Amino acid sequence: MTPPVQEIDEEMIAAYQADGVVLLRGAFADWVEPLRAGIAALMADPSPLERTVTPADGSAPFFQDLCNWQRIPEFRSFVLDPRGAAIAAALMRSHTARFFHDHVLVKQAGTTTVTPWHHDQPYYCVEGLQSVSFWIPLDPVSRDVVMECVRGSHRWGKGFRPMRFNGTRLYAEDDFEEMPDMEALRPTLDLAVWDMQPGDAIAFNFRTLHAAPGNAAATPRRVFSARWVGDDAVFARRSGTTSPPFRELAFEDGAPFDAPIFPVIHRS
Repeated sequence: MTPPVQEIDEEMIAAYQADGVVLLRGAFADWVEPLRAGIAALMADPSPLERTVTPADGSAPFFQDLCNWQRIPEFRSFVLDPRGAAIAAALMRSHTARFFHDHVLVKQAGTTTVTPWHHDQPYYCVEGLQSVSFWIPLDPVSRDVVMECVRGSHRWGKGFRPMRFNGTRLYAEDDFEEMPDMEALRPTLDLAVWDMQPGDAIAFNFRTLHAAPGNAAATPRRVFSARWVGDDAVFARRSGTTSPPFRELAFEDGAPFDAPIFPVIHRS
């Protein structure tokens, strides 16, 4: 059964604030079947933002799609469920939880596609210290194929250059730093990595560094990711088109992060 919101206690909130990542066991167990149905519907009818990675070695693809909560009923129901928003607000220590966007990631069995080390903040059109992503697997995920996060990296005060899967820059010109050689640094890193069951969630800050290996398992690794921002969120102008692009928005740098496509689901 899904733990009630009050089980997100002060100890967990403090760990999230310090580490930039915590594990929520069983938090979304009752959403596994609806989200599986939503992903099936999405894969049958992807959006224009779909971006599947097909490895050059002929192994299985890595399907991704973004910003579908308004057209996939199961995703919409998840976003509008006040429990998830309340958990997000509590972890962020925010009076509000505003939904930013959804992201579906399906690594088919056998794909060799690695998700490189990165943090999400430089990709986005939003800035703020109060943020959280829920990375929710809908299949059992062992630690050899799970996403890894670097505890405390959200407090490094760094902005690392956003890159595409093909190795090119997201922005032609930017002032972000090059990503260090994380594999060389691995022995020095405090890595958060877990075996996970469907409906568990990794909650992590937009500034937390993370990566994921290919999927050597015999089954797909289906993940629904839901991203939230808090009270201090403001629009951020980047030097190119962000990911997601949100091309329909016109805003000033530093303006309040307020648009109908980013609804406030929780307010206290």
